[in-house]
Amino acid sequence: MKKLALKSISVLSILFLATFLFTGCSDDDPILETDDNTSVVDDDSSTDDDSTTVEDADFVATDWTTETHSNDADPNFDEVFDNTTVKRFDFVISKENWQLMLDDMTELYGTFGSSSGGPGGAGGPGGGTTFSDEDPIFVPASVFYNGKEWYKVGLRFKGNSSLAGAWGAGILKLAFKMDFDEYEDDYPQIDNQRFYGFKKFSLKNNYNDRSFLREKMAAEVFADAGLAVSNTAFYTLYVDHGDGPEYFGLYTLVEEVDGTVMDTQFSSDDGNLYKPEDDGANFAEGTFNEEGFEKKTNEDDADWSDIQALFTALHDDTRTTDPVTWRTNLDAVFDTDVFLNYLAVNTVIQNWDTYGRMPHNYYLYNNPDNNKLTWIPWDNNEALQEGNREGSLNLDFSDLASSEWPLIEYLYADETYKAIYDNYVQETVDGPFETSHIQSVYATYSSLVESYATSEVAGYTFLNNNADFQAAINELNAHASQRSSAANTYLNQ
Repeated sequence: MKKLALKSISVLSILFLATFLFTGCSDDDPILETDDNTSVVDDDSSTDDDSTTVEDADFVATDWTTETHSNDADPNFDEVFDNTTVKRFDFVISKENWQLMLDDMTELYGTFGSSSGGPGGAGGPGGGTTFSDEDPIFVPASVFYNGKEWYKVGLRFKGNSSLAGAWGAGILKLAFKMDFDEYEDDYPQIDNQRFYGFKKFSLKNNYNDRSFLREKMAAEVFADAGLAVSNTAFYTLYVDHGDGPEYFGLYTLVEEVDGTVMDTQFSSDDGNLYKPEDDGANFAEGTFNEEGFEKKTNEDDADWSDIQALFTALHDDTRTTDPVTWRTNLDAVFDTDVFLNYLAVNTVIQNWDTYGRMPHNYYLYNNPDNNKLTWIPWDNNEALQEGNREGSLNLDFSDLASSEWPLIEYLYADETYKAIYDNYVQETVDGPFETSHIQSVYATYSSLVESYATSEVAGYTFLNNNADFQAAINELNAHASQRSSAANTYLNQ
């Protein structure tokens, strides 16, 4: 992670800045800084740079209340994740800090707008631009919601193909990471700052989704199937980076897994949480490595024995010689029932950008209740469609690459596990993804967001025109019918 280092400013500048604040400017808007007073520190660790000096250290957090800003308050899901309305965030970022964010993006991803296309050309992974292994820099900013300010919030751009694709296509509707106490070491006034009990969010830009519903709907189907998954909600975003608020468009707010998901959907957040990525994340035999299983909790404890135990049990020779023993040993370290439930839902709704096609976009949590690694889906904006590249997997996994995705291949080949998977397929199309039910939800949400989606402006939208929105909703409705038919055909074969 890289973090912006703020340099001290002169006494005269402080006085001048105070004048600006008195007349209504944000206390996070260091308009008077010069290039010589601001620098970027390349810090790939999670610790702050001890040499950082700050400005405006004595500001007063006048909007702070226990309910809205303190970590003493329980997460207010009704306030933050209200499914009946579209809420609004305003970000105020200084002109200098905004330029630093753009310059950093240029360094990481190349020249803004360097790929061909525009909105219609932003749909493919990467958008023709380069990828980066580094996260963009954090900067401090003010976040406003319902007339209240949250102070010195850490904001950065986020994403992988969504970030590269939008940037390369010249679209500034970029996704953001929000961390409300990122700068607490620099500003004691915001120690343990929270947003209605939440520490951080992902604010997704609905990349490659002209319906604006895929991220939210996939998460709701997973949740309705009884799986642990992030809560989501619709928000519009306005950003003031020196010239007044600009409409950045309709976003989807996503609850972070390494926070309230563990706190509220499990009995304890003490277990190891992993965010697998790339090497080893497909669980192919002999591929385990610590780098492929980034720890999000208990980071100082250099112990991956639970992941190693899963590799060992999965690839044990008893899989073919003694399936009962193999299942018993696998069930002891891995919540196979949760995984098979997830796998059925994920395959029915068609979500290609995850395990089975791509070695990412899931978490593993060692649930303290049973000491089993539990599967948690993540990043679902590519769901509810056939998908890119090889497309989504067939319901019988006949198009699965052999030996590359053993969590699917081995479990589906076992008659006992296959029966459980088939049962979950049936439950999915009879329950959370039943055609008339899901089409009704699509109608409710599309009516809710349509005016916000179709009022996005050029340079901040993935729509070519307003008709794209309704066409995408029609595709979702048709897809629901098609998947019901596909599931019934599979189950009756």
